Amino acid sequence: MKLQTPVEIRPLPDRFTYADRFFFMGSCFASEVGALMGGLEFDTTVNPFGVLYNPASLASSFDRLDSRRHFVEEDVICSEGRYTSFFHHSSFSRCSAEEFLSNANQALEESADAFAAAGAVVVTLGTSWVFRHLERDMIVSNCHKVHPAQFRRERLSVAESVALLEPVIARHQDKRWIFTVSPIRHLKDGAHGNQVSKASLLLAVEELAAKFECVSYFPAYEIVLDELRDYRFYKEDMVHPSEQAVGYVFEKFVEFAIEPGEAGRMEDARRRMKAAAHRKIQFAN
Repeated sequence: MKLQTPVEIRPLPDRFTYADRFFFMGSCFASEVGALMGGLEFDTTVNPFGVLYNPASLASSFDRLDSRRHFVEEDVICSEGRYTSFFHHSSFSRCSAEEFLSNANQALEESADAFAAAGAVVVTLGTSWVFRHLERDMIVSNCHKVHPAQFRRERLSVAESVALLEPVIARHQDKRWIFTVSPIRHLKDGAHGNQVSKASLLLAVEELAAKFECVSYFPAYEIVLDELRDYRFYKEDMVHPSEQAVGYVFEKFVEFAIEPGEAGRMEDARRRMKAAAHRKIQFAN
């Protein structure tokens, strides 16, 4: 009796090793997978601007990494007494504009070096719904609880998403790009709105993969929604995949992207990680 519909995944023809450098950008799913890769001692950089959800914010961030153009006073906003920018996640918020700019620009310089050196770029797209700040006429990465009247909600078309992401890939065809679509559901858009958004992203990635040999797709979205088709694989909010589900998808990602010959080294790294976690628990007690 067959109780699952396994997602067929063809491994990359030339998989990665510990000699490769990885750069993860995108939704919190990218953060989780990137953190697991870092835990296995791969050379990884994860979300240097914080979590990003939409193609426009990702394209803007890649452009910033290429140009190394520093954030300046005009980019800073103040929300609820904290200073940040519309280019960053709220985790970058600081108590003063000076502190925010210092931290943001240091992170920019470090991550620009890491992006330049990376051979593997893993991009997780979360939604094609965006918020445009009307006065600045820009799509923001995060609204930072600024009054909703200052924004207009839009949805990027497939063509718009492709046009946003195509230039950075064209500039860096020496890198190998792995795109995924986040399985995290954006139910604030409504069930139908979420499906339309995800479909738009999937079609955009399909076009990018057809245009560039350096682009591949990893089916994280399909694994969670089809192969793990059960609410026990979600957290209590019924939106985010559970730790078990993330671990399962990560195992599939490793099979897809990492050379089998690195299995021994990965197992050694897992043992060291478990030992370190055990010592941390003992110290806490």
